[in-house]
Amino acid sequence: MPILEPTYKPPFQFKNGFMATVYSGLVRKVNLKQERERIETRDKDFLDLDWSFASKPSHSVIILLHGLEGHAQRPYVTGVAKLFNQNGIDAVCVNFRGCSGEDNRFYRSYHSGATDDLDDVVQHCIQQKGYANIYIKGVSLGGNITLKYLGEGRAVPKEIKAAIAVSVPVFLDGSASELHKMKNRAFATRFRKHLLDKLRVKMKHFPEKLNEKAIASIKTLREFDEFYTAKAHGFKDAADYYEQSSSLQFLKNIEVPTLIINALNDSFLSSECYPVKAAKHNDNLYLEMPKYGGHVGFIQMNNIYYNEKRAWEFVNTHKNSFLVE
Repeated sequence: MPILEPTYKPPFQFKNGFMATVYSGLVRKVNLKQERERIETRDKDFLDLDWSFASKPSHSVIILLHGLEGHAQRPYVTGVAKLFNQNGIDAVCVNFRGCSGEDNRFYRSYHSGATDDLDDVVQHCIQQKGYANIYIKGVSLGGNITLKYLGEGRAVPKEIKAAIAVSVPVFLDGSASELHKMKNRAFATRFRKHLLDKLRVKMKHFPEKLNEKAIASIKTLREFDEFYTAKAHGFKDAADYYEQSSSLQFLKNIEVPTLIINALNDSFLSSECYPVKAAKHNDNLYLEMPKYGGHVGFIQMNNIYYNEKRAWEFVNTHKNSFLVE
């Protein structure tokens, strides 16, 4: 599919990717009423889902996936939910394992390639909730999960009609390298602190696997993935985790209309995270690369972000041929 021409024009002060990223992560506010539901996963863990609804009963829902150490109340999640609710579509904001304010039951938690939990949510929306039209929007880590889910070879339910992935590190090793550079030191330090805090919570339940000395020795995000993510989730090491979980290799298989929006000034992304070749060779894959936007920082003055508006436009453009009323 041809590469899409972006129309994003940010306010002048937010042409700086760092400023756009920080403002969007720490300053932006979105008011949204949500209702929590807990579901059981196929392996007997749990997921907390935060729902918001259109003003009238709807046959359509958008599943929203957050990024690393995010949750379902982050503005980049609730902003999308609110916009879709206003346009007649329900929204379910997924909290990945351990991200809803309560630790999950097992030593394993979530990671960039863990797609079974997304499939459990999709099946819940179909079988228990009766939705006929499902859209998925993932941000950053959640975007990688979205793309991998759609292209890794499972039977994708016919109810899934379109997907959007934003600021997505489709090549995890390259993104990990970018995060370890000086330009991203503040972000990497923040991520590391949150991740280690969660390990300390897990230590109380799994003292045979974790201790303070080992946790304190983790100095980088890659070391965290080497020490915890890889071992807890069945990978040989961090390199194996990055290789198996990167969605780049699966893009060629995606058969659902899918939009990727990655800003060219996103400091978290390596050059491989702009999959031009894959988009040109897959009629279902659309790639948009705005000059500005940072990492999930596509700011517009009305508090509806450009990527959120584009998500609605993309769904609205493609839904008429398959929408079930």
